[in-house]
Amino acid sequence: MIISPKVKPLRPDLKIISDMIEPNSRVLDVGCGDGTLLAYLANQKNVDSRGIELSQEGVNACVALGLSVIQGNADTDLAGYPSDAFDYVVLGQTLQATRSPKDVLETLVRIGRQAIVSFTNYGHLRTRLSFLLRGRVPIPAGEHYGWHNNPDIHLCTLLDFLDLCAKLGLKINRGLVVNRHNRIRIIKTGNHTANLNGEQAIFMLSRG
Repeated sequence: MIISPKVKPLRPDLKIISDMIEPNSRVLDVGCGDGTLLAYLANQKNVDSRGIELSQEGVNACVALGLSVIQGNADTDLAGYPSDAFDYVVLGQTLQATRSPKDVLETLVRIGRQAIVSFTNYGHLRTRLSFLLRGRVPIPAGEHYGWHNNPDIHLCTLLDFLDLCAKLGLKINRGLVVNRHNRIRIIKTGNHTANLNGEQAIFMLSRG
């Protein structure tokens, strides 16, 4: 499957996610933005790329690349998919913007054999120092939001996420944290050092 060559280079976190996905697989990217990851996977790994994106601007950008993307919402528009409809379901930097992260996670591992989830770790040292020294709500590195328009409504840390996965009985097949220098650390359950040093977390999950 060849998509339009007018595709942006992958962000470091998206490159990590792409490396987790096997060629010739079926992939649904929930919150796919402008389709950069889907286009890369279609061109480089011959995957069956499909996406859901909330913004009309993002949908238009995806369609312009020749991608199969519909406008939709992670909270309300995944329930209709049958179980194991995809080999991988990707939720990149979107979980904390959902109304019910618990329900979304359960749906991801139902409709996908594997779910790949990435999110901002609000347990990072810089975040803690922002509260302690500046007395201000922290904004993740590289973001241009303020407290009033940050799309993240459920702020969590790496340890919070691990606790939720345990409560839901989800199997963690792979876990990584990435810092601002794009250095990668493999996560071990209850790893407080990773929670302190990792700005972003990326997990591959499946049903337990």
